[in-house]
Amino acid sequence: METRVAVLAIIVRDMASVPALNELLHQYAPYIIGRMGVPYHARGVNIISVAMDAPADAISALSGKIGRLAGITAKTVYAPEDALQQGK
Repeated sequence: METRVAVLAIIVRDMASVPALNELLHQYAPYIIGRMGVPYHARGVNIISVAMDAPADAISALSGKIGRLAGITAKTVYAPEDALQQGK
């Protein structure tokens, strides 16, 4: 199965949606390389970056599901294919 490397940027404005966000991330855990969260108290948001290596449809599905949660924004950036080593 062909996979893509991507970073999912997530901005959390509504803490009530965090349990649903964590459940989604747990469902896609096999595809997650790493995750970093930074609370930005001065602006009242939390910033999360999630590095993934997954089929493109799985990355897109996760981003879409997260983006539909209230008070959460998600955007995805894909690594250029020609910049990756094919060492699988």
